[in-house]
Amino acid sequence: MTRINLPEDFLVEILSKVPAITLARFRTTSKEWNTLIRDGRLAKKYYSNAPKQSLVILLNKFRVCLSSVNLCGVHNNIAPSVKITSQLRLRDPLSSSSEEDDIQDVFHCEGLLLCTTKDNRRVVWNPCSGKTMWIQPRNSYKDSDYYTIGYDKKSFCYKILRMDTFHIEYEVYDFTSNSWKNIHETRDLSISQMGSHVSVNGNTYCLGLSKEDPSGIILLCFDFSIKRLTVSLPEDSKGHFNHSDVALSVTREGKQLCIESTGAMSWSKFLIVSGRDACYRPQPNNRMSFLVDQENKVVLSCNNSRFSNNRIHIVGEDKYMEVYHTDKSSIPILLSYVLRLVQI
Repeated sequence: MTRINLPEDFLVEILSKVPAITLARFRTTSKEWNTLIRDGRLAKKYYSNAPKQSLVILLNKFRVCLSSVNLCGVHNNIAPSVKITSQLRLRDPLSSSSEEDDIQDVFHCEGLLLCTTKDNRRVVWNPCSGKTMWIQPRNSYKDSDYYTIGYDKKSFCYKILRMDTFHIEYEVYDFTSNSWKNIHETRDLSISQMGSHVSVNGNTYCLGLSKEDPSGIILLCFDFSIKRLTVSLPEDSKGHFNHSDVALSVTREGKQLCIESTGAMSWSKFLIVSGRDACYRPQPNNRMSFLVDQENKVVLSCNNSRFSNNRIHIVGEDKYMEVYHTDKSSIPILLSYVLRLVQI
């Protein structure tokens, strides 16, 4: 078979219009294509041209897996299905071992994954390009630390936030300088250690507790552009939420949270769960991860309880289903993810 060598600029133009999940598979086709996909010129072109595909990530048996969830017949009593389409492989290039690294937690921001390994190391990973950056702590990793990733909206420079969940002491890692910087701001707050943390438009949102009123919760936002922690959460008209009964998720790309308002903020209801078996359905809690399917008006959730960590719960109005996806040896995490050729 005759091999046709296309000009590199022409290849960049073609690849910039290929869906990201397909582009990720192309990396294994040839060394030349892999090098081109990792190149910065393609990343810039790709960001403006490529179709944005929202995928489901499932952390399964300590591996990051791209998954598809079929809910087409969920309202016609047709059983939903979950299929793992591909398993992403992470390995420390400086390690002498050929074994893959086990991942126990994942945080997502604009195509980048901040992973925590089983041996408590942190790595920033772009599965689409295959590039990784292993992050070294200033001193050492602590069990009370929580790490998230975001970006400065002015410079679009990615940064990592380290928070002490008990004392609201935090520092920021800058990708440009490859260094940590202390943020000298303290608040009389604490982070809900098991609570949800999400990224929206480069900012990190997490659940916190006020030491003045530990019975309720507050929504904290860290803005990487101004390096400040702010508080934003509409009051609950029926009283306080308990911090153990609330979880956060981003419903879809482009959905924004309200962080500042000159007027009154309010909650809007998406789904009311009722019926005789409501007490047997999974209750919201800060150990769960969940996704919202607005088209089918259902919520998909994984509960890290030892009784149900091998299934995905699907809850709708007068509807409850379960899909088994793995054994009970791992802690599942659901994420909505968009593959991008972001440079690290």
